[in-house]
Amino acid sequence: MTRLLADLASPYLQGLTPYIPGKPIGEVERELGIAGAIKLASNENPLGPSPLALRALRGMLSESHRYPDGGGYYLKQALAKRLDLTPGHLILGNGCNELLELAARCFLLPGDEVVIAEPAFVIYGMLAHLQGCVTVRVPLDAWTHDLEAMAKAVTPKTKIVFIGNPNNPTGTAVRPAELSAFMHALPEDVIVVIDEAYIEYSPPEMVPDSLGFVRQGRPVIVLRTFSKIYGLAGLRVGYGMAPPSMVELLDRVRAPFNVNALAQCAALAALDDKAHLADSRATNERGKAYLLEQLHRLGLDCPPSVANFLLVDLKQEGRAVADALLREGVIVRPLGGATLKNHIRVTIGTPPENERFIEALKAVLEKPSA
Repeated sequence: MTRLLADLASPYLQGLTPYIPGKPIGEVERELGIAGAIKLASNENPLGPSPLALRALRGMLSESHRYPDGGGYYLKQALAKRLDLTPGHLILGNGCNELLELAARCFLLPGDEVVIAEPAFVIYGMLAHLQGCVTVRVPLDAWTHDLEAMAKAVTPKTKIVFIGNPNNPTGTAVRPAELSAFMHALPEDVIVVIDEAYIEYSPPEMVPDSLGFVRQGRPVIVLRTFSKIYGLAGLRVGYGMAPPSMVELLDRVRAPFNVNALAQCAALAALDDKAHLADSRATNERGKAYLLEQLHRLGLDCPPSVANFLLVDLKQEGRAVADALLREGVIVRPLGGATLKNHIRVTIGTPPENERFIEALKAVLEKPSA
């Protein structure tokens, strides 16, 4: 009897649905007959890449026939110097997503327990499910990771705890003292993945010394990326920091040339562009203040974001509002589930983009059918 493809696939694919990306701006404009649409859905840097990165990319194009440096030598050296680590503490990835996948493939087995916050970055739960793990979801407290409750949720079967800090989709972060207390309460054989994709947007007082746990040799993987504040989302380059013994294990399942040459070159150049980072932070803070003021005037609430996006409580079905905004030429991210069905996530853009979003939102909310 011929088996169906579904029977040949991993049983842990049951219950998973593919990630559905948004359509390109050009296709949205074509379908809806609009022009000048803006995208505020993917938490990208509205200022674009660093000028230094663009210059480096142009100089690297003629070498595109060469395989990339499989070990990321120069980028690791620069990151190690910047972070007071050794190159052996670092692993590069095709975005942080790949590093999350490597951690799951390396350490998770069927029946293991994984502790995550709810809601948090959807990939954490997807990876746990795909590995046949039991996912223990701990509700947020005031839209923030409840680390005390997460520590209590740990059992002898717990293998990994995922922490998004700042958290996507809420934009909130735990205080450094809370993370330290959590780490001290946790058994030392439980792996902690601290996802700091948005950490460069956070104010100094909200940035924990997560790398201190790495230097201590704790089983901790700290993830950061060049996709957000560095403006290199299209090149897909993230990096992880962990004790060298963990990096060696992760490297066993890493593809040899996982980070392309252009990505490494651009990231290395962007790392030194202090002016671009300062402009990006300042633009984000001004935009955040403007959006919060305008949203409050509309009677809408947001958790206290320290990232480059806002979670907006629309007090009505979020997807319908997002669809209506789309017809106005403004692309935002609708969410869902019992907790977030009335919410959208909005990237903080340039001043004209932020103003365009507010005007479109006002127009949508004034329509009786919204």
